[in-house]
Amino acid sequence: MKLAHKLALGAAIMAPLAVPAAAHHSYSMFDMQRTVVLDATVMQFKWQNPHAFIRVQVAAGGEREEWSIEMTSPNNLVQEGWTRTTLRQGDRVQLYVHPLRSGARGGSYVGVRKADGSTLGDVSTD
Repeated sequence: MKLAHKLALGAAIMAPLAVPAAAHHSYSMFDMQRTVVLDATVMQFKWQNPHAFIRVQVAAGGEREEWSIEMTSPNNLVQEGWTRTTLRQGDRVQLYVHPLRSGARGGSYVGVRKADGSTLGDVSTD
């Protein structure tokens, strides 16, 4: 077998292994040692793969800030009691998040307390 054929065969065998590695990313952009509580209004809840997102408005010093909160996959969220309709536009919530290290308005989802008092995830700040 010629070297070019061996290299092509090797590349074909290895290619599927590279896809999962490229699809996964680190949470190093989030400060996992800090939890911030946001009193927020839901603007959008995106139930999508590979990660769901919550976009909210937060009152800060008389101004409105928009935050984007990254979640885990819908498959994982279902195991925690979430559905695609758990949050709706206009819902008032307290979101518990690990903030972005950069200081930008975003974070990684930790927990939520809905207006009716029900909770999902970790809503402690300990």
